[in-house]
Amino acid sequence: MDRVELAAFLRRRREELRPEDVGLPVGARRRAPGLRREEVAALAAMSADYYTRLEQQRGPQPSEQMLAALARALRLTDDERDYLFHVSGRNAPSTRVTSTHVAPALQRVLDRLDDTPALILSNLSEVLVQNRFAEALYGDSSGFTGLARSGIYRWFTDPDERLVYREQDRDHQSRAQVANLRAAYASMGPRSRAGELVRVLRKESAEFAELWERHEVAKRFEDHKVLVHPQLGEIEVDCQALFTEDQSQALLVLTAPPRSEAFEKIQLLGVLGTEKFSRA
Repeated sequence: MDRVELAAFLRRRREELRPEDVGLPVGARRRAPGLRREEVAALAAMSADYYTRLEQQRGPQPSEQMLAALARALRLTDDERDYLFHVSGRNAPSTRVTSTHVAPALQRVLDRLDDTPALILSNLSEVLVQNRFAEALYGDSSGFTGLARSGIYRWFTDPDERLVYREQDRDHQSRAQVANLRAAYASMGPRSRAGELVRVLRKESAEFAELWERHEVAKRFEDHKVLVHPQLGEIEVDCQALFTEDQSQALLVLTAPPRSEAFEKIQLLGVLGTEKFSRA
């Protein structure tokens, strides 16, 4: 771990970011350029004291999870993320493994979407980051670990995962989940996390095993769907997906026509938040 270089790199990247670059209000006049240390810490979900010690060359070696959070908070490119890992004495994430590092271009767009549900997904349907509207609609996905981080895995192993869809739409959604996984499997290979998901799900879910044998492949998200919220009921939304160049991540934005019933329900999501969110 190169403490001197790590501290200098973090400080320079922080100073080059503006509040509006990360979706923060500009606020009062700032005495120093860039973001404040406490703002970076909040974006990375770590204590301000911990981050400050890293910049002062006296912090402990960050874990891989902590480095991934810092890379996301500082909007690092893939090359900059890899450098952050290297100077911290960690191996950079393999390109054959689904990365938790959010593509900066998608993150910048998400930062500006503060009035409708939006989230960034990996090609294994892992929620990498979501805004407050998406969290109110789908629930908080940050607590899942292991294979359960994949929405595909949860769809076939956790019945509660299906409650966000109407019963008559669930068979179609099952086919779409498998078709998306087959596309990821083709690009990532049988020894990747996609391959692991396939092997495990074929054993744990008879439904998945049957659908996998259909060899259906698709990456596109459905343009229109009806989602179910536990308090607001059915919400009809239009779905638009913006993919990274390598198709490994997608920004999914859910909208409804202005002044429609669905539009009003989406606005209520921002009021309800996740305080009473429950699918039980």
